[in-house]
Amino acid sequence: MKNIGIAIAAPAGSALDDAALARGIARLEAQCCIVHNYYDSEARFQRFAGTDDARLAQVNAAAADPACQIVLMLRGQYGISRILPRMDFRKLADSGKLFVGYSDITAFHMALYQATGRISFAGPMMNGDFAREEPSEYTMSQFWDCMLGPTHAVRGSGVGNPQVDVQGTLWGGNLAMVNHLLGTPYWPQVEGGILFLEDIGEHPYRVERMLLQLHFAGVLDRQKAIVLGDFSGYRLSPHDNGYDFDAMLAFIRATVRVPVLTGLPFGHIKDLCTLPFGAQAHLVSDAEGFDLTASGYPTLP
Repeated sequence: MKNIGIAIAAPAGSALDDAALARGIARLEAQCCIVHNYYDSEARFQRFAGTDDARLAQVNAAAADPACQIVLMLRGQYGISRILPRMDFRKLADSGKLFVGYSDITAFHMALYQATGRISFAGPMMNGDFAREEPSEYTMSQFWDCMLGPTHAVRGSGVGNPQVDVQGTLWGGNLAMVNHLLGTPYWPQVEGGILFLEDIGEHPYRVERMLLQLHFAGVLDRQKAIVLGDFSGYRLSPHDNGYDFDAMLAFIRATVRVPVLTGLPFGHIKDLCTLPFGAQAHLVSDAEGFDLTASGYPTLP
């Protein structure tokens, strides 16, 4: 992995800790990467990593940098939605860059794929993954394994998962952001896909409501399978009276026609897999767990 050019862009939230950002950059440089940082901590605006103009300029500059092969997003949080209408997705796709991020960046993956069919990557970001004091070996190995290709495998397991053996387009990301784009020009019409979802801080009833919105819109029944990642960071109360994530999951499984699996190591967690959004994938599940294998996506040369 010598002399891989990595551009850092911040189209959404700002860095929480500039020292951590410097640590993450140094960690990549120690792996023989050449880092080009387009984020300027002095240019923060409100809760964002800069004004809308500045954040859009960061993405465009990172994509245009001939010395970089990967555009690594700084963090999610919120902000992509404000600049989606102004993004030149054809130009971004034609740059050939491997765009990586998750959470709020889900909207970018969806819009890029819808507009151009270009595959991007739901995976680690600079702020919460590469900049950790003790980065996850799993997250790092998943990232590089996926970037180098030509295929990429993720192993998962969950209680009560159905047996499946399906193939389809791999797509999805943060549930709130997926719902956010439903009915907009940025929504990719994926038929027979494998839909992966995660979220954080959303009570099970809110997760159920968002899943039902996708169900009512006919999205879920058009997929081959739904694979759920991490849904944590919420708090139950006595008022829930036994209604928890498992109760919600049982209801969803009884409501939709397609198999719903849990246990994907994806979401706002330390040990995070990398998933190529738009790649072809093969999902095989049995009593022991499941294997999700992606192929046919762009990789580092």
